[in-house]
Amino acid sequence: MNPGGDNGKVLVAGIGNVFLGDDGFGVETVRALSGRRLPAHVEVLDIGVRGVHLAYQVLDGYDTLVLVDATARGGDPGTLYVIEHEAAADGAPSVPMDGHRMTPDAVLALLGTLSAGTGGQPPRRTVVVGCEPACVEERLGLSPAVSDAVPRAVQLIEQLLRSDAAGDPASGARADEALVPETLVDDTAR
Repeated sequence: MNPGGDNGKVLVAGIGNVFLGDDGFGVETVRALSGRRLPAHVEVLDIGVRGVHLAYQVLDGYDTLVLVDATARGGDPGTLYVIEHEAAADGAPSVPMDGHRMTPDAVLALLGTLSAGTGGQPPRRTVVVGCEPACVEERLGLSPAVSDAVPRAVQLIEQLLRSDAAGDPASGARADEALVPETLVDDTAR
């Protein structure tokens, strides 16, 4: 991620419902990240289930958006993923809008619509740091595998932010291919 030098704003947003077990991964991760020393241009927010709020927040002008969320991709519970989001070419929403169930894809689609309507600019780059959930059912607390992944996710996000500050030449490449090879994408969860 290249936040445009020292002046590019970065938003790290934790998404999820803490009442649905591992769906609270993003919220728990940004809580842990909030206690860390981060560069001044990085803002960390617990968005939870307030997807519409996130879309309007992003209109405040961020160069880079990092979404932290439970992400089911078929791996072992606790596996971490870094996924580069690619905006739709036509900017049209590709998912139905429901203010009560705003998935990251729906938020990004809404953001495109809001940007067009307000003249605002969406982030130049959006990256998802995801974790494979074990259980997304009504219950409080993360499963052991996902709970163990939280500190690793914090380290992963810090690494992504450091690579920005250092002007890492890989920062223009897809995060899941170049910036985050096997050393950062943690697929060793048991």
